[in-house]
Amino acid sequence: MAISKKELVLNAMDCKPVERVPAGFWFHFLDDEIHADAYAHPELEKKVLDGELRFIEEAQPDFVKIMTDGFFSYPNPVVQKAKTAAELAKVQPLPDDHPFFTRQVAYAKEITRRYGSDIATFYNLFCAGTTIKFMQPGTLAEDEAFLARLVREDKAAVKAAFDVISADLAKLADRIIREAGVTGIYFSLQNLVGEGADRAVYEEVFAPGEKEILRVANAASPYNILHICGYAGHRNELEWYRDYDAKTINWAAVVEGVPLEEGRKIFPAHALLGGFGNLATDILYSGTRAEVEAETARILAAAGRTGVLLGADCTVPRDIDWNRFDWVRSAAGAV
Repeated sequence: MAISKKELVLNAMDCKPVERVPAGFWFHFLDDEIHADAYAHPELEKKVLDGELRFIEEAQPDFVKIMTDGFFSYPNPVVQKAKTAAELAKVQPLPDDHPFFTRQVAYAKEITRRYGSDIATFYNLFCAGTTIKFMQPGTLAEDEAFLARLVREDKAAVKAAFDVISADLAKLADRIIREAGVTGIYFSLQNLVGEGADRAVYEEVFAPGEKEILRVANAASPYNILHICGYAGHRNELEWYRDYDAKTINWAAVVEGVPLEEGRKIFPAHALLGGFGNLATDILYSGTRAEVEAETARILAAAGRTGVLLGADCTVPRDIDWNRFDWVRSAAGAV
């Protein structure tokens, strides 16, 4: 008797033998996913939900990363207005009935009530540092510089703010899993870059809140994914996350130059997700079917079939042909 796609994915995350290596890819549904505000414009939430449901119905993915375009921000007025570390440190937790919780739980529940019993669903969640960066109006480089400046101003103040924000993100993770019924979270974070952005600073300011979010998520579900984000070519020190407690690790294998088989040396006890580049210049997007199938076989020959889920470095281009995802799944089934 064939097992469901959900069982297939959970078995892969548990590093059990699988009849076929599962694959999952995702993309944004809004033109400006970072600055879009679904709290103020509910029609954006509907657009993302409709797009997500259409993708699930038509592409029939092995598992789903629930995209949160329009929900990237943390709608706390203190954080929204803060320009200094001291101002940021005045943040207070959001009330339990705030739309930050209720709207996102309701959105996720619309997906899980339709597909949650058959397909594993992982809710996209950013760490405190990334959340603050995304709330700034500039380019990604400018936003990174803004966050680095706050840390240089007053590490203790930034950490105090991160503790509050991370507690709310942890509460959201718990409610998304327990109330909305998602399988787990897809938790996105990345190294801080710029002056003073060394590991000691990261361990002091960033890591405590990030590990707390994972601790709370793991108490609600053992099936959570850590995404070490290499979006837009951002480089990370993967070693910094060796002791982060997540069932599965996803990083930008192509951007970092660390393929799955090399990453297994860093994360020997975890399932690994990824392998493909996510850019329009990469094979997944631009290669022929034969090239995509050959790349699938190459990745699995090197990484093995146990404790592996095929995916990309990060989100793939919005206009990608969904048939390409089937090419990967079919090739994985033939290996």
